[in-house]
Amino acid sequence: MTFDVRLGLAIAAGKMSALSIRRLGRGGGTALPGIVSNTIDNDILDKLATRVPGGCVVVAGTNGKTTTSRILAEILERSGLRVIHNRSGSNLVRGITAAFTEQVSVSGQPSGQIAVIETDEAALPEIVRRTKPRLIVLLNLFRDQLDRYGELDTIARMWRETLDGLDSSQTLLINADDPALAAISEDSPATRLTFGFQECAHTLDHLPHAADAAVCRRCGATLTYDELYLSHLGAYHCMQCGYRRPTLDYGATDIQLYGLESGHLALGTGEDALEIDAELPGLYNLYNVAAAAGAALTLGMPGWVVKAGIGEFKAAFGRIERVEIDNRQLVLMLIKNPTGFNEVLRTLAMSAMTDPVMIVINDLDADGRDVSWLWDVDAEHLAEVDAPLYTAGIRSGDMAVRLKYAGISPERITPLGDLDGALDRFIEAIPEEGTAFVLPTYTAMLRLRELLYQRGVVQMFWEQ
Repeated sequence: MTFDVRLGLAIAAGKMSALSIRRLGRGGGTALPGIVSNTIDNDILDKLATRVPGGCVVVAGTNGKTTTSRILAEILERSGLRVIHNRSGSNLVRGITAAFTEQVSVSGQPSGQIAVIETDEAALPEIVRRTKPRLIVLLNLFRDQLDRYGELDTIARMWRETLDGLDSSQTLLINADDPALAAISEDSPATRLTFGFQECAHTLDHLPHAADAAVCRRCGATLTYDELYLSHLGAYHCMQCGYRRPTLDYGATDIQLYGLESGHLALGTGEDALEIDAELPGLYNLYNVAAAAGAALTLGMPGWVVKAGIGEFKAAFGRIERVEIDNRQLVLMLIKNPTGFNEVLRTLAMSAMTDPVMIVINDLDADGRDVSWLWDVDAEHLAEVDAPLYTAGIRSGDMAVRLKYAGISPERITPLGDLDGALDRFIEAIPEEGTAFVLPTYTAMLRLRELLYQRGVVQMFWEQ
């Protein structure tokens, strides 16, 4: 292979900037090195992606992409493969480029045999164009940060154009329980495979306020749900034109939830069903498990490797992460948007927990400046549990007001204000040897983990 001077300079500059950032204690070097490298060679990601022997897998969706991509990487590594992966969750072009730069030699030789790439929804078209993935895994499309991306249909149109531009050598694995994903992928030239829940006892009796896709994308009529599992995900059909959920290639059955600790599902039916246990609670995490297992099986991984990889997986930072501090346990549960928030609350309510809960709401760019989405959250779930509630963060007061209007007694609600001061007060309110739950938005989660890092109880996310 002829040495590419520009590429070599771009890689070296990216590596040096990442090293400098970390040595100076200015962060993990998960984004800026990618900007530096792209400035020197704008084709660096295209070039490096083509050099990965086993090709690239791209994982996208509004919710669950970090957990799903990490589970998939864990399975592949357990099979003996070396995996290039943007583990930090930095999922724009700059972050993905930074991850590749770190995991190749200066000459551009990859350290891994396959790449698992988590990508932001808006970045998906460019990432697919530049990496030409062998497999694309699409999890869901929910409303998220509208002040950044505009209406959900905008993202759906972008994705459809991307999927229509694929070729027959590529494979799509989509969550067919999402009507939007099923519709935008049906005409793609790529090979399409599907996953979803074949049966589930934990159903909803109506669409939540945060649900987005309740109409048929073929004829515009209202969809009828035979079963509704999560937001607008379920088994659906259209009474007007006859459209219905596609047949599932990877259908999950025997879905079991074990409180706030774990879950179980069987992928497939009969004697060939793959029984999978995961140390992840909630239906939303079992969707991630089904997606990762389906992707791994599509890539040719044997069933026992899939089971073992999922069984040993520990939650990604801030996603059901358990932290020991001052003889107490904090459980961090990221909330990014109405659907994610609703499912966390649903999981807490289903477990009938009574432990303290602190909800931390920020309104920085990465969270979405418009916090009116809090009124789409079914905070009424918290009226079903007997737990003391605390609010913190930049919009602590807004969250406290939302809880009040959910019918929760003001005596149960304690606004704590700025997170830096709130954390110690919250920890002091937890009984010794007790457990408490912290529900932060994205930037609040990063700040929370920084505070916990300063106390020596967690690693920073780029060190995990």
